[in-house]
Amino acid sequence: MIIDFHTHIFPADIRNNRQHYVESEPAFKLLYSSPKAKMAGAQDLVNAMDDGGLDKAVVFGFPWQSADIFQHHNDYVLEAVGRYPDRLIGFGCFDPLHSIAPQEAQRCLDSGLSGIGELAFYQSGFDDDALDRLEPTMRICCAKDVPLMIHTNEPVGHVYPGKTPNTLAQIYHMAKKFGENKIVLAHWGGGIFFYHLLKKEVRAVLKNVYYDTAASPFLYDIRIYPLAIRLAGLEKILFGSDYPLIPTARYRKEFDQAGLTQHEINSISGLNAARLLNIQ
Repeated sequence: MIIDFHTHIFPADIRNNRQHYVESEPAFKLLYSSPKAKMAGAQDLVNAMDDGGLDKAVVFGFPWQSADIFQHHNDYVLEAVGRYPDRLIGFGCFDPLHSIAPQEAQRCLDSGLSGIGELAFYQSGFDDDALDRLEPTMRICCAKDVPLMIHTNEPVGHVYPGKTPNTLAQIYHMAKKFGENKIVLAHWGGGIFFYHLLKKEVRAVLKNVYYDTAASPFLYDIRIYPLAIRLAGLEKILFGSDYPLIPTARYRKEFDQAGLTQHEINSISGLNAARLLNIQ
């Protein structure tokens, strides 16, 4: 089974009128103001899955600041999962700092979505105030035993749209504070898995943390795959394409170039995700 753990879809009214949303949503402006920034709908995603040989995809929207917009977007994800229940696995997405974020998380999960994410702090890192405001949503996910995905990125290197000012210390503090939650760190967790090499504490703190491969071909050398397997553990790595950013075929080419075994490819491409999502 092949499962893409990181895909984005947008309702037609947003795809066809992006400039309207750019004016009031700074994070959306950062990532999608350019007409070259791709946006796709549910049918586009399913067509791409068919072309790429994918069985299932975890799908979510965008962490809008406006409650009206993120509720509308989550409703679209719910409708898409209802149309393609055997193909799409929906997550609820919203601004984690919004006052009704916990209520929206509860609504999404009670309505049948399978997790929360990709949540992001595009304008800031994970400071103490952000983690305090995230805590009620984390409690809900823990009680429901569902994963929560957080946007992370490497704190060094070149600058690009969507690169947040998070630090590895902030990512670590978040993982420690919410140690009982199943947390998926997007984009390799900013590389924090390197610290599995430390002799004390870190491996225990990161025991429930997973890492997705989203945007890896844009960010990392292919050597990251065998290194992450050795350091984080094969069972902690989830294939995510960041659709529609990068096609699936490019990841498959990297798996081969990195010299992964078929067992490793199978685990990363779907078996780990199926276990995390309790898919038989």
